[in-house]
Amino acid sequence: MKRFHVHLHVDDLNRSIGFYSQLFAAQPARTESDYAKWMLEDPPVNFAISTRGGKPGIDHLGIQTDDAEELAGLKARAQAADMALLDEGTTTCCYARSEKHWITDPQGVAWEHFHTLGNIPVFNEASQPASGAAAACCAPSDGRAAKPAASCC
Repeated sequence: MKRFHVHLHVDDLNRSIGFYSQLFAAQPARTESDYAKWMLEDPPVNFAISTRGGKPGIDHLGIQTDDAEELAGLKARAQAADMALLDEGTTTCCYARSEKHWITDPQGVAWEHFHTLGNIPVFNEASQPASGAAAACCAPSDGRAAKPAASCC
């Protein structure tokens, strides 16, 4: 099964956790000092928020797969769509170790395709800049999909 993924940047994590917990009628599946994630079943969505990155709003969209075969299928579709692809392979981000790749749609929206392999105790295992947009580890910046990854995701 594939699960839709949305990641938002928020200014006030606690206030946003309260809001989305009410909206989804569920508490987050994972909460950290800078991050929260809901793994909803109805509809199936991996919804994450964090205080990392640039201005508040949508950081990226994605599809999470249950296995490597589904991920390979998404990769083949992305390549067939003739979009620049950033293949990160096994990487760490958002308190998880994952196999992932990124594409950017014609409007510049980053799409992450990933298979989570396990949890880790930190946001990522790469060294991070102190603050600001450069401290974000998730969506690649506009046009970066064709280049090697400089951040964790």
